[in-house]
Amino acid sequence: MNHEISSEWLTIEKVEEILNQHASLSLSEEAVERIEKCRRYLDEKMESQTDPIYGITTGFGSLCNISIDKESLTQLQKNLVMSHACGLGDRVAPQIVRLMLLLKIQSLSYGNSGVQLATVQRLIDFYNADILPVVFSQGSLGASGDLAPLANLSLPLLGLGEVMRHGHIIPASEALDNMGWRPIDLQSKEGLALLNGTQFMSAHAVDALIKALRLSRQADKIAAMSLDAFDGRVDAFGDEVNRVRNHKGQIETAATIREYLKGSEIAAHPKKHVQDPYSFRCIPQVHGAAKDTIAYVKGKIEDEINSPTDNPTIFPDQDIIVSAGNFHGEPIALPMDFLAIALAELANISERRIYKLISGVRQLPSFLVAKPGVNSGFMIPQYAAASIVSQNKGLCWPNSVDSIPSSQGQEDHVSMGSNAATKLIRVAENAERVLAIELFNAAQALDFRRPLKSSDTIEEFHTAFRSEVPFIQTDTVMYPFIEKSVQFLRQN
Repeated sequence: MNHEISSEWLTIEKVEEILNQHASLSLSEEAVERIEKCRRYLDEKMESQTDPIYGITTGFGSLCNISIDKESLTQLQKNLVMSHACGLGDRVAPQIVRLMLLLKIQSLSYGNSGVQLATVQRLIDFYNADILPVVFSQGSLGASGDLAPLANLSLPLLGLGEVMRHGHIIPASEALDNMGWRPIDLQSKEGLALLNGTQFMSAHAVDALIKALRLSRQADKIAAMSLDAFDGRVDAFGDEVNRVRNHKGQIETAATIREYLKGSEIAAHPKKHVQDPYSFRCIPQVHGAAKDTIAYVKGKIEDEINSPTDNPTIFPDQDIIVSAGNFHGEPIALPMDFLAIALAELANISERRIYKLISGVRQLPSFLVAKPGVNSGFMIPQYAAASIVSQNKGLCWPNSVDSIPSSQGQEDHVSMGSNAATKLIRVAENAERVLAIELFNAAQALDFRRPLKSSDTIEEFHTAFRSEVPFIQTDTVMYPFIEKSVQFLRQN
């Protein structure tokens, strides 16, 4: 599969398809034309204009009032990339680096950045050859662009820094030699175009959204299994009672749970209790709110990844070069914090259902083993889930409310969206682990309802899970089964 970079709207689903199908990238004719037109305009503008142009004929940040002579412009751009490559911390996961390359290529393709065609093509070459620059998780303030991580992403264009290839870290110069590629000689504006932008933040956001959309679907199915395993009532999932409140996610969730439990013998069995705890009864309200949040954030991130976000922005047709703030991460920092909260809440309510399932009520044995006492059963998986949920609560402090001035006060308000981005990934992974533990518990509890059966949908889900994770008869080492539960969710 090949994906052409063009002005066609790039959705989260399309990005997921590109990644999953290991698609190669190429530039459409229109993208080539836009890139070359903007570069020609910039070259001609520099010949005719005597006034300084920020970042093109001047220094950067608080050095914007220092003019640079023509002979030093290439060195200025190379110096920018080298001096800004200050990434620290853990290496960014390969999948997110691939996303950074894809999104940077997309951003530069609109013809508002002034880069050479050769520079964009080399980024495509890196992507297609799976030569991934080594990027680090710390160092960006989320304004003026993701300067430090994007500098590390760009170093290999110059034959500098390191890359990962075939699972090994090697010098970028060695990778270029192996491929027969020469380092790119950056022209005016190019270093700034590469480093200004939000591709570190937005790549993390896209990765988290792909996971969030999956987890939201899985949370409903797992919750339906838990509801039946707990002998819960379906009254609270009726269409009328949910539609009257008019929240789209709530209505959708209630309908989904009804569909999952259609034909369940357990659900149809007469109940002695008149209502269920909130963690079951309020699934439409909580899961639905998460759906609405995911939909909102998805829209904001798609706006971002379909935009040029470097500075200054060039408009060849209007003969305008504007120094503004489209690199500022606030438009996605706030939504990323919001998404982290929503995913934390999916995990929060999931942990409460886990707790109820092991509580020894509604004809379920304590800790979901036939002989509790000599067996601790599912006691400690709930502890683990509670620990993870607590960690998420700490992580959900909103990074976007913080700002520390930089560049001698020229960059006096920043988004800290990069920290929101890396935090969001941790919260999403934590939510996945908690939902996996709920599935582990729900499948065990459902087996204690025999001979009554759940719906065909839930029984098929249960059977698929049982092909990976067995019923636990007596105490055994549990962590491998929890990990298998996580892997099951990732593969289904």
